[in-house]
Amino acid sequence: MKKIAFVGLGAMGLPMAKNLIAAGHQVYGVDKNRDVIKVLQAEGSIGYENETDAYLNADVLIIMVVNSSQAKEVLIDHGALNALPNNAVVCLMSTCPPAAVKEIAWMVNQAGKPFIDCPVSGGVAGAIAGTLTIMAACDKPTFDHALPIFNVLGNRVFHVGEHAGQGAMFKTINQLLCGLHLAVAAEAFSLAKKSGLDVKLLQEMMSSSSASSWMLNDRGARMLEDDPEVITTVDIFVKDLSIVSQAGRDAMAALPLTAVALQMFLSASGRGEGLLDDSQVIRSYDALNGIASNK
Repeated sequence: MKKIAFVGLGAMGLPMAKNLIAAGHQVYGVDKNRDVIKVLQAEGSIGYENETDAYLNADVLIIMVVNSSQAKEVLIDHGALNALPNNAVVCLMSTCPPAAVKEIAWMVNQAGKPFIDCPVSGGVAGAIAGTLTIMAACDKPTFDHALPIFNVLGNRVFHVGEHAGQGAMFKTINQLLCGLHLAVAAEAFSLAKKSGLDVKLLQEMMSSSSASSWMLNDRGARMLEDDPEVITTVDIFVKDLSIVSQAGRDAMAALPLTAVALQMFLSASGRGEGLLDDSQVIRSYDALNGIASNK
């Protein structure tokens, strides 16, 4: 059993924290939203008076916030880095640019604490089921120390390297593929609409064909709904594909397909659709093709 301060109780963070509690760990849930903290406390998380108290008692700090700026805010502005006990392990599980992860790792190491660059993939469904893929970069002893926690959160845990930034780069490439698979599925469905095909039948057929992909199977049906439930937003892929683009620039690697896909997500966001489910990137293709979009 470990004492874990878990920061970021959003769509993925909350079920991840619940799974840690169910596995017998003591969890201090931290979030700007006090209501969601109460939800987690009803599941068995440890109560506290001040946020600093959550860090003072933690063996491990898990950060599952939106971006690197929020991660720095937790560590510096909220005092987590100073409050954590010596040798408490800091696990950054958010999707962040590799360069930013290296900077955060340096800050944590300067404070004398181990750092694990460990982003995840698998979405909300994987967070709920405890079947996330975890890409961890750190020295082997630190990885082994955190492995029991990772095994609660995911069923595919990889030690991808010894250096901070390597986990983030694995996740960056993962998001490149996810974003492109999603965009190309939207392009295909928009072509089907324009051609007068039965798109529901197309989705059913493609889901088990050689053209299938995980993203098509997961997002395809929602592309055809008028107002699908929001699982992951368009703006998340604006962020993630922007990270991919920056990583490409840093590596001097040409990423032409990423550039096009990013523009399609940006187009949707620019029309005020950034908080819609990411499947609704199809509206960008429909707009180009003169097709009346779902509303």
